[in-house]
Amino acid sequence: MTSIRIISLAVAGILYFLAQVLILKNLVLFGVAFCFLYLMFIILLPMEVKTIPSLLISFVLGLGVDMFYDTMGIHTSALLAVGFVRSRWLRMLVSSGTFDEDMQPTVVNMGLQWFLSYSLPLVLIHHVVFFYVESLGTGLFFDSLQKIIASVIFVTIMSIIVQLLFYRRRRGI
Repeated sequence: MTSIRIISLAVAGILYFLAQVLILKNLVLFGVAFCFLYLMFIILLPMEVKTIPSLLISFVLGLGVDMFYDTMGIHTSALLAVGFVRSRWLRMLVSSGTFDEDMQPTVVNMGLQWFLSYSLPLVLIHHVVFFYVESLGTGLFFDSLQKIIASVIFVTIMSIIVQLLFYRRRRGI
């Protein structure tokens, strides 16, 4: 990965963070659908990013969001779960040599069907961890389940819209 690519990823991470804490923090639909778009930064990291760097990035991003949300590590733990599973899930979905290692797994690069099969389980893992840790177990099971389903749908739709508006197809050499 080139230094220009690393700088552009760092800028994208800062933009996702700022959008989350300044704009999306108060965006809740019907009191149940929360927009945690910062999660997409981890999901859309290039395919070559392995587990340890993904965990480090997840920790820093989650900790920053926790500071602004005052949630004491809930965002960090949920994002670390996604960062841990991400590279293994990618290896299961992508056979070696099929795609460029430096490619981002976006809708415009991989197609909508592949992106949904890749991102939906990761978004679901994040939201299950987040909402069950937030409710301190399964005492509010149906309330948490409603928030999980609504938020997964909301984040997935918002991520597709953001990708179609701001991401462009990467061309090979």
